[in-house]
Amino acid sequence: MEAVSDLFSRHAERMVAEALADTRVVVVNGARQVGKSTLAELIVARSAGARELYLDDKAVRAAAEADPSAFVRHDGLLMIDEIQRVPELLLGIKREVDRDPRPGRFLLTGSARLLGLRDLPDALPGRNETIELWPLSQGEIDSAPDGFVDAVFQSDGSVRMPPCSLTKRDYVARALRGGFPEAVRRDPGRRRARFFESYVTDLVSRDVQQISAIERPAQMRRLLSVAAARMGTLAVIQSIANDVTLPRQTLARYLDLLELVFVIKRIPAWSSNLTTRAISTPKLIVTDSGLGGRLTGMSEERAKDPTAPVGPLLENFAIGEVARQLTWAEEPVQLFHYRDRDQVEVDMVLEHADGTVVGIEVKAAETVRSEDFRGLRHLASRLGDRFRVGIVLYAGEQQLSFGDRLTALPMAALWTLDD
Repeated sequence: MEAVSDLFSRHAERMVAEALADTRVVVVNGARQVGKSTLAELIVARSAGARELYLDDKAVRAAAEADPSAFVRHDGLLMIDEIQRVPELLLGIKREVDRDPRPGRFLLTGSARLLGLRDLPDALPGRNETIELWPLSQGEIDSAPDGFVDAVFQSDGSVRMPPCSLTKRDYVARALRGGFPEAVRRDPGRRRARFFESYVTDLVSRDVQQISAIERPAQMRRLLSVAAARMGTLAVIQSIANDVTLPRQTLARYLDLLELVFVIKRIPAWSSNLTTRAISTPKLIVTDSGLGGRLTGMSEERAKDPTAPVGPLLENFAIGEVARQLTWAEEPVQLFHYRDRDQVEVDMVLEHADGTVVGIEVKAAETVRSEDFRGLRHLASRLGDRFRVGIVLYAGEQQLSFGDRLTALPMAALWTLDD
């Protein structure tokens, strides 16, 4: 286990501790290498009588498969790492927590969305809480508040931010670094590139194969690159299938697998009875912008070229930061995107449970123009009082007002604003 001084403080640590205080089974779900095991070890170290078992160990896995019921018997907290390796254990866990319903019985980690696995036995309805662990946020890396989502909904929309010294080049460097702890610690260039290359190899040869046999691993690797090249765009199945030369049905299954192992995320389209022209196709993002950048061949050096396509990378980066915050935000908010048949679009639509909406556009430029608010003005005119604020996140230094409930903010607002 890493020395504590080398660890990043994770928002999820507080959430896991709170959940274990009143919930029988807590599941920490996330991509491989995001720090699930490290987080679980920290919790176990503070829990008297806790025990930890790692299913990546062949002998441990064999014992779990041989007698699942005996494997999960323990009086204190039992942490089982990579539970998707032996999903049969969940039935034994269910029996255990029904027999002894004390909170804090099991802490499970998994690298696949457990409830999405087709052969999963009756999982744990009413007995568990799932906490999703993404790659590191910028706030977790910088020890910054990460309070953007709560700030825009807890205020009247009039958030305030001091000038920021970060430039477009700085934001690109952050996006290409990504949030995998190992990649963050490595020097940019060859060493970080080696991490991402190994990650992709293990993903295709191991992680995906563990949950479903794939007939065409070479096409899966190709699909990763195509998905990265399309980050921030609509996930049109037939169009992607044509690029990868896969049958539509096979492609749909492969995309589902990539979402199950937390490599991609499809952002649902936002619609409202206010218009019938909204498009229902989800938007595709890569959950780690560093991985996405590597798969597209982007580098800090290449990004210096004025013609380099860094816009999709920074949009993916910003959407990923917001999606991370939704896993710990106090406000009940859902993330969507908006696009209609007239090509009016808004990169992010945040809808509160009370029906109010915040619209967000992401621009890679260091300047912002009135035209950048076109989609936000469209939303504001149709939503009326439901529209809280429209924000353009850009690579410039200052907060700028563009009229009633319309403002431009430096992209760093995502992690520097405090609720």
